[in-house]
Amino acid sequence: MAAEVLPLAQVKLPSGPRPVTAEQRYWKSFKNQKSHTSTAAWPISHISFPAAAAAGAGAVSHSLAAATKLNDLFAVTSGPRVDIFSIRKREPLKTIGRFDSEAHCGEIRADGRVLVAGEDSGRMQVFDVGGGTRAPVWVIKWPPAELTTLMSASDDKTVRLWDLPSNEPSRMFVGHSDYVRSGAFMPGGNSNLLVSGSYDETVRVWDARGPGGAEVLPLPSGTTLLAAAGSAISVLDLVAAKPLRLITNHQKTVTSLSLALNGRRVVNGSLDGHVKVFETTDWNVVAGSKYPSPILSLSVIAAGAAQEDRHLAVGMQSGVLSLRTRLSGAAAEKARERAAVEAARDVGTAALERLDAQKAKRKRAAVTNKTMELLGEMADVVIPTDTPGQRRNRVKLKPWQHHFRQGRYAAALDEVALEGRDELSVLPLLKWVGKYIADPRFLAVCVDVAYHLLDLYSEHVGGSAELALQFQALLGKVSKEVEKAQMAIQTNGMVESLMFAGMQ
Repeated sequence: MAAEVLPLAQVKLPSGPRPVTAEQRYWKSFKNQKSHTSTAAWPISHISFPAAAAAGAGAVSHSLAAATKLNDLFAVTSGPRVDIFSIRKREPLKTIGRFDSEAHCGEIRADGRVLVAGEDSGRMQVFDVGGGTRAPVWVIKWPPAELTTLMSASDDKTVRLWDLPSNEPSRMFVGHSDYVRSGAFMPGGNSNLLVSGSYDETVRVWDARGPGGAEVLPLPSGTTLLAAAGSAISVLDLVAAKPLRLITNHQKTVTSLSLALNGRRVVNGSLDGHVKVFETTDWNVVAGSKYPSPILSLSVIAAGAAQEDRHLAVGMQSGVLSLRTRLSGAAAEKARERAAVEAARDVGTAALERLDAQKAKRKRAAVTNKTMELLGEMADVVIPTDTPGQRRNRVKLKPWQHHFRQGRYAAALDEVALEGRDELSVLPLLKWVGKYIADPRFLAVCVDVAYHLLDLYSEHVGGSAELALQFQALLGKVSKEVEKAQMAIQTNGMVESLMFAGMQ
């Protein structure tokens, strides 16, 4: 009895460097871009959304339980107004324009009911989303847990704590020698610790419990902070009172910082139009993108019970608000299915049929698994009908393998040969050659196949628009590679000339 004919094992070439990392794939998944232009194209100076309620906030967290489900808002400040947007619909819901001068830092409270914003006139205004100092107020922040307290930072060089029922600040911190343009509450659910950054090139930490508001070291729950000054970002260790690292990846002023992936990534925007993503271990750049205008504000908007990253919102000098959305769960699966169908439709009818067959196979497998689960509930032991050896023998063979096993060698050769193919079977070969002809690992094979395809099918180009398009694309790619090779030879010649001149 003749031995079973088995296909030869495919030779696996060494894999080259992956062009796209997992981190880049994550940030590239922010797609479905949507843009809004502010009234009169005012620059978008601030983007914010309510922070999640801190655990253990007592009565406050209890009051926020129902509001969390309804909270679907983020605020965009531009010119003399603040626009309230829907996170789910990505559309403006309300505009607050009762400002006498340019508005700054519109911030929504954690329960989504109250918004506070400063303006150039020195006033701070509190608005019902549902329904002071004399210097410009640039920064306003809500604490992570309390509903009636907020902080402000102003051009009068002060940082202040406010109690909403009162018109006077409950605490005022004096120590900066220039405008205070950034600030926040320290993490950990403690609203007594504040941090502020000023044009005097200092970052200060304030303790509201101290009698004089002096600078102090924070608790271990928040020992590191970032301070952006010019085109650099400083990573500061508050315990050791020294900088840990200076990040200088931008060419122009860094204007905005935002946390992502539940604090494991830092996203920043700059006047150079670049958005860069840093990991928080070694502070390396893991992803980035370029925008057509200087970036003034940026925020990674989280939503859902798990606070997953939903939108990447970027406000630009041109007055354009860019929203890129990352789909997850069922929505992401539907998007992948649509993309697969569109790709198969571009290839041809055969690819669509293969895609339909794969879907039907997955559906049958799901029904079989469900049936087996139900069968297992009614029986003590489930014995499979196929042994592992039998399952291997049922591997589906390709048509050329069937011909080869039955001795029809001419038919098997025709199945894998280049000659005698129709348009649908030639196009995948042409696309494969065009994709890998620039890869050194496949160069020799692709060149040989390309020559054969040109000899066999160039005369049929006039009768097929798709065939002509693929040959044209192949020609364009080869021309670009030839141009690169010529430039490399010229560069090598110039380098050799310089080296020879230096040796003399």
